[in-house]
Amino acid sequence: MHLGFFMKNVVIVCDGSSLGNGKDSARAAAVAVLGFNGIWKAFGEYLGRATNQQAEIAAAALGLERLKEPCDVLILSDSRYVVETMSSGWKRRANQNWWSRLDAALDTHRIEWRWIKGHSGHIVQEIADRAARKIAETGKVDKRLLEEVAAGIGTVEIS
Repeated sequence: MHLGFFMKNVVIVCDGSSLGNGKDSARAAAVAVLGFNGIWKAFGEYLGRATNQQAEIAAAALGLERLKEPCDVLILSDSRYVVETMSSGWKRRANQNWWSRLDAALDTHRIEWRWIKGHSGHIVQEIADRAARKIAETGKVDKRLLEEVAAGIGTVEIS
């Protein structure tokens, strides 16, 4: 929803990881890396037992939930499932609770969804992927790690 005033342009690069995807022992995490005027900040969440699709949905929600005001947002995700569901009307046959979380986070923002190929050298996506895997492995969010990976991006603008 556009509220009739200038909105900040924010980029969110998100990724989810589920180690042991689909098994009872799965360990999942979500990471969102937010960029504004070339400055980056990373956020992570340990999800416990969740699938990769659920982690990808949670990663997009996590990024949007961190915004403190309505924004124009470009969301980059390597999940066709998330991008196509949100931009092309793919049917939501499963994961309703996860989609509800994402829907609640969308409310005041104008969003463009864009798919990016995972593991293709996109610096911010690679960082999000590594951080999500690390959180899933350890079962906890290491805020220092997230600060370091965001600082390592430098001042990069994506449009």
